[in-house]
Amino acid sequence: MILVTLGTQDKSFVRLLEAIQKEIDKGNIKQKVVVQAGCTKFESKDMEIFDLIPVNEFKALIKKADLLITHGGVGSIMEGIMNHKTIIAAPRLKKYNEHVNDHQLEIIDTFSKMDYILPLKDFDKLGEVLKKATKYKSKEFKSNTNNMVKLIEKFIEDGEI
Repeated sequence: MILVTLGTQDKSFVRLLEAIQKEIDKGNIKQKVVVQAGCTKFESKDMEIFDLIPVNEFKALIKKADLLITHGGVGSIMEGIMNHKTIIAAPRLKKYNEHVNDHQLEIIDTFSKMDYILPLKDFDKLGEVLKKATKYKSKEFKSNTNNMVKLIEKFIEDGEI
């Protein structure tokens, strides 16, 4: 199953769903596709589309998904990484009125350079990225939380890092 999450932005991200629908129509996507669309309105006979999915159900869908296709939101990407999912991330762009600026490009570039995700910047190349995703193995995520806690404790105790 492919889980698509567009986040909870108040702006539409139809462009990504159109690209996914094209790949379904070409036969490049044969799996079930479940979409958490937020404010994006899109009709498809091939995808199960929900405005919002309750948190517990969403987490269960992520665990069940073979592939996560997401907007460039840090929360969605991190949820996929922490669940060891193959992730394709596509940025919402200002020029399409999908966001107020292009910060999602930077987010996707950073996670891509760290080898956690496959970026999708050219939506016409979704088919190629889907093929890469079948063989892609992301870097294993290692939390830095313990180190951060130690730095904060040292700062509180000593007043310096």
